[in-house]
Amino acid sequence: MLIKACGLTSAETIAAAAQAGATHVGLVHFAPSPRHVELDKAARLRACVPQGVKAVVLLVDPDADLLAAVIAQVKPDVIQLHGKETPEQAARLRQQGGFEVWKALSVRSAESLADATRYEGAVDRVLFDAPPPADSTLPGGNGEAFDWTLLKGHDHRIDWGLAGGLTPDNVAAAIHATGTPLVDASSGLESAPGVKDVGKIAAFCAAALSA
Repeated sequence: MLIKACGLTSAETIAAAAQAGATHVGLVHFAPSPRHVELDKAARLRACVPQGVKAVVLLVDPDADLLAAVIAQVKPDVIQLHGKETPEQAARLRQQGGFEVWKALSVRSAESLADATRYEGAVDRVLFDAPPPADSTLPGGNGEAFDWTLLKGHDHRIDWGLAGGLTPDNVAAAIHATGTPLVDASSGLESAPGVKDVGKIAAFCAAALSA
C-alpha cells in the first residue's frame, strides 16, 4: 500500500509519517495554502526525508523558472502538478528525467475519469481528487471527498491514487471501495489548517495498511 502524507511543514511530522509507514511525504509550494513552504525550507525538509521514502513537491501551474528552482534546490523524487497543466506541459517536464511527474485531476463525473486518459504517457501517475468548493482558493487540501463509486469498474490505463477528504476514519473504506494502490491525505491529518497532528498521521497510516 502506497501512502502519501501531504502538506508537511516540519522535520517532526516527516519523521512521524516515515515511522508510521508512509511511502511518500508531500511538501506544498503554493503561497495561498496554509501548508506552503518556501523553497529554502522545502530543501531543508527534503534533507530530513529518510531513505526509502519519496519526497513529493506539489506545485500549481508552475512556470519554467520555478520548476528549475525546485529541481535544483529541493531535488524532489516526484513533482505533483495540481493546477491546469496540460498533458503537453507535463510530458515536457517528465522528459527532463530524474523524477516522477504526477497530475492531480478533479473528479466530478465519469467524464472526468475519461479525461485522465489524455495524460497517458505524459505522467507517471494521476491522482483523483475532489473538485474544490466554489469559494476556495486552493485546488486541493479542502477536506472534500468525491463519489468513490465513480471509480467502480474504471479501466485505469495509468498508475493512479486517491485523494480528497481522506481521514483515519474513512481511508480503509475508501481503499475497499476503490481498490486504490495509493492514498493521499492532507487536511485529514490536521488539528487545524496547516497544523499536522502526529497522532492522526500514525492512525491514518495504520488504517491504510490494515485495509
